[in-house]
Amino acid sequence: MSNIQDTTNLHAERPGASFEEKSAWITLVCLLVLFTGYFAVAAQMLAAGVTESAVPYVPVFTLVVILLVVVLSVGHTIAAVTNRPEGRDERDRIIAWKAENHSSWLLGVGVLAAAFALATPIGPAWIANGLLMALFLAELLKHSLQPFYYRRGV
Repeated sequence: MSNIQDTTNLHAERPGASFEEKSAWITLVCLLVLFTGYFAVAAQMLAAGVTESAVPYVPVFTLVVILLVVVLSVGHTIAAVTNRPEGRDERDRIIAWKAENHSSWLLGVGVLAAAFALATPIGPAWIANGLLMALFLAELLKHSLQPFYYRRGV
């Protein structure tokens, strides 16, 4: 018996990313780009003193949501064409569950912070954008954890 290890599989190609993994990447990038833009505009509005109502933020938010739907649709269509979706299996469900489980605490903290903020003189625009920020960060964490779990081999 030899001490030499079999190195034939060390450089084997890793199979390509599944549709679910590509979907997580697409969603992560789209959320990051579009909502970073929204929060940049919202920060300028908050700095300008638009804090008594969340209504002035609605057109900006609506535009971002429409762009998000369009870009996600195009991205997922391209991913589906290049890699036919094979349907979610048990591994995909476990990865989605773990990512959601580990990111949901962030949304909970944001909701509690917003509830406490209601007892302060902070304007509704701050609270609404704080809630949206909590949702945004929780979704970013979830869609960051999914590719990590795919690569890690859950």
